[in-house]
Amino acid sequence: MFGYVTVNQKELKYKEFDLYHAYYCGLCRTLREKFGVTGQFSLTYDCTFLVMFLTGLYEPEEEHKKQKCILHPTKGAACVKNVFTEYAADMTILLSYYKCMDDWKDEHKADRYAYAKLIEKGFLRVKEQYPEKSEKIADLFEKIAACEKAGEESIDKVSGLFGEILAEIFDYRQDEWQTSIRRMAFFLGKFVYLIDAYEDLEKDKKSDNYNPFRYVKQDDAYEENCRKILAMMMAECCKQFEKLPIITNVEILRNVLYSGVWCRYEQIQIKRKDKREVDHE
Repeated sequence: MFGYVTVNQKELKYKEFDLYHAYYCGLCRTLREKFGVTGQFSLTYDCTFLVMFLTGLYEPEEEHKKQKCILHPTKGAACVKNVFTEYAADMTILLSYYKCMDDWKDEHKADRYAYAKLIEKGFLRVKEQYPEKSEKIADLFEKIAACEKAGEESIDKVSGLFGEILAEIFDYRQDEWQTSIRRMAFFLGKFVYLIDAYEDLEKDKKSDNYNPFRYVKQDDAYEENCRKILAMMMAECCKQFEKLPIITNVEILRNVLYSGVWCRYEQIQIKRKDKREVDHE
């Protein structure tokens, strides 16, 4: 369900991409320091956006330096960290654990169960640190599982539950910006859930797994209807984003929301077009 909230690198200036990558490296490093190599495997671009969003909104003190790692063993790579890097690392582990256990319960994926067990110790520390947030997220994942098991036909209902999960994660301080933050994250979460389902429809049909798009009429207007649904989610997400007083990193954040999230969609379209051409040969 992750990997959709990323930048469109082609539309970024070199300096902007270097900064984005520095936040990514900071999150990667923090996951390793807090949760070990196994925790580092849960790194996503989605939570890099979380770091940069909260940084842009609250402008905390930051640590900028170069650090060596297995990918940059000699010169090292630029690395940016702040208080939100640690928070995003914690939320990464929380989400990874719940998602892996959800996959285990739904599809009995042994590798997901095994990974959940590897990060369980770190997960329990995060759960103890954020008990209320953790309980809410766990409850929402259970509601999603119940909807999927019951074959919920409303794509709005089931995607809305994942939207609430992201709203809970992005709502760091419960301050005067809470309404716009939660609505922005809510619609971003709905988009992520739906584009993931949109991409996996054929695979889910073959394996007889739940997918809300199985209940959308598969006619000539299907593709356009799906695009409109996704576009509506991001339109509302961006509307709420623009209400927030963000200056720091704003161009990178806009790149993600207005362009980056659509990169995977475009890749899906290319794959489907190639498949149709092969099928017609």
